Amino acid sequence: MDLLSPMHIIVLLVVALLIFGPKRLPEIGSGLGKSIREFKQSMSNMNNPAGPDSKDPQSSEYPVKAVAKDADVTREQ
Repeated sequence: MDLLSPMHIIVLLVVALLIFGPKRLPEIGSGLGKSIREFKQSMSNMNNPAGPDSKDPQSSEYPVKAVAKDADVTREQ
């Protein structure tokens, strides 16, 4: 007796349709999908504590260099 057989899935979908109705079912599916994506993202952030900021080549570790323009240099001389 397999719990994920096609007949069981069809029965569960029909019951969900009867309980929530055809208008609420897409909203529930969308919310569930967003929740799963956020959960996966938080789990991957736990495995990589540096986070998405570590991919930035100009990290806050390095000082910002001032770039002088030609017009600025000629005025000072």
